[in-house]
Amino acid sequence: MRCNYLFSGLALSAFAYAGPVCPRDDAIKNFIYIVPDGYGPASQTMARDFTSLMNGAKADAPVSISLPADELVIGNVRTCSSDSLITDSAASATAFACGVKTNNGVIALDEDGKPVGSILEAAKLDGLKTGLVVTSRITHATPAGYSAHVPDRDLENTIAEHQIGYSHPMGSVVDILMGGGRCHFLPQSDENSCRNDDIDLLSWANDQGFNTLTDLDGFKALNNGSDAKLPYIGLFNDDHMQYELDREPSKEPALHEMVTTALNSLKEATSSSQKGYFLMIEASRIDHAGHANDAAGHLHEVLEYNKVMDLVRSWINNHPDTIMLSAADHECGGLTLNGFNPLPLKDVSSTTTVLEKKFEAYDGDSPADYLKNTILPAYGITNATEDEIEDLVELKGTGKFGMSLGHMLAERAGVHWSTGDHTAVDVTLFGHAAGKRVLELKGEMAGNWDNTQLPGYIEKTLGVDIKDATKELRKNGVDWVPKTTMAKRDHTHKD
Repeated sequence: MRCNYLFSGLALSAFAYAGPVCPRDDAIKNFIYIVPDGYGPASQTMARDFTSLMNGAKADAPVSISLPADELVIGNVRTCSSDSLITDSAASATAFACGVKTNNGVIALDEDGKPVGSILEAAKLDGLKTGLVVTSRITHATPAGYSAHVPDRDLENTIAEHQIGYSHPMGSVVDILMGGGRCHFLPQSDENSCRNDDIDLLSWANDQGFNTLTDLDGFKALNNGSDAKLPYIGLFNDDHMQYELDREPSKEPALHEMVTTALNSLKEATSSSQKGYFLMIEASRIDHAGHANDAAGHLHEVLEYNKVMDLVRSWINNHPDTIMLSAADHECGGLTLNGFNPLPLKDVSSTTTVLEKKFEAYDGDSPADYLKNTILPAYGITNATEDEIEDLVELKGTGKFGMSLGHMLAERAGVHWSTGDHTAVDVTLFGHAAGKRVLELKGEMAGNWDNTQLPGYIEKTLGVDIKDATKELRKNGVDWVPKTTMAKRDHTHKD
C-alpha cells in the first residue's frame, strides 16, 4: 500500500506537515527532539576541522572527517518569527513546540495572546511520559516553550510555576526537568532566590511527589537512571549551568550525562506500557558563547552537542521504537571562517565569561602583569603584544573586556563574528531512525521546512494532537495566563 503525504495550510509559502495517512504496525513509541541553540553551519565546520587537526591532520594538508551530526543531515529549516526576519529563542521555541508563529519574546501564545498547546503537552495528555533536559536555566525560553505560556520570556518565576504544575491548568506536564535555574524555584527568604515572593516551588514539588535534586550527589543517586522514579527535577545551578569548557565535574553533570540518565529513566518508566515518551534536549550554551563571540566556548559546546547526537543515535539503534530530529532555533554570532586555522583554540581552559569575572575581581597594583601571566594563558594566548595588553587593561570594568579578549583569539584562528546577536540564516535539520526506517525519515523530511512544520511530523509519528492540548488549556478560560504586556522587542535578546 502506498502512503500519500498531505500538506495543508498554505501561508507565506509555509506548509503544515500532515504526515503519512496510512497506519503502521511497527509504530514509533518515543520521540527525541534536540535543539542546539544558536548553532549554525559554520559552528559544525569549526568543530569538525578542529577535531581533524587535533587528531593529527595538518592545516596545510587537511583531512576530511565526519563528526556525528554530519552523518545525520536531512535538510534545513527557516527560522523567522511573526514580527522579525530574525527570531529569538522564545518565538522559535513556540514554533518548534506548538507549530505556530508568534512575536519575539512570547512563549507558547499565538499572535492573539491565547495559549497554544505544545507537542510535549499533547504527549502528556495522551499518556506519554515527558522530559526536558537543558544546560540553560530550565525556565529559559526554549524549555519554556514546551511547558509554559507567558507573554514575556523574562517571566521566569511564572514559567517555573507552570513547569511543575503549580499554576498550569493541566497540572504537572513534565516528568523530568533537568538543567539550571534553581533560583526561580526558591522563596525570597533564600539568599540565592530570584523570586519576589515566599513561594517555595521545590518544597511544593516535593509534596506533589517529585524527587527534587539540587546537587551532583543527588544526580549521581539516580544511578544513570536505573534508580530513578518519575517525576523528578534536577537543578544544578542557580543560573545557567557552566559552560562545558569551564564545567567542574565535581559540581555539575555534563549534558550527555543528563541525557543518558533521562533516557534510561524514561525507558524504565514506559517499558510495560504501550505509551512511550517525548524528550526535548537543548544544548543551550552554544548560543551564549555566540553572543559573547567566544570561539573557544562555542567550540566546546558544539563538540558536546555532537557527543549527545552520537549517544542518541546509538540509543535509537538499540531502541528502534524511537525517532530523533534536531535543528537549531537560530544561528547566533554570524560566525565565518576566513584565513582559518582553529589550532590556536586548543590551549584554552576557560571561557571569556569566566576570565572577565576573574579579571574584574583582581584588585592588585599590576593588572597588566596579571593579565599577561594569568588571564591570557588561560585563554590560550601567549604572544600578546604590549599594545594588545594595554588595550585590554583599559577595558577592565567596562563590560567590553570579554568580547575583546574573544576577538583577540579569534583573529589568531581566522574566526570572525559579524554580530553579537542572532542572524536569519537557515539552520540544518538532522534526524535518525533505526534500520530501514531511516530511509523513510529522510524521504519524509528531506528538504527545506518552516520551523512551524516540525511539530506536525512529531504529532503524526506519536499519534498525538496539539489541538487537543490547546482545547484543554483553554477549556476553563485563559485568565491563568499572565496579563503582562511587553513592548515590541527586537531580536537582540542577549540570553
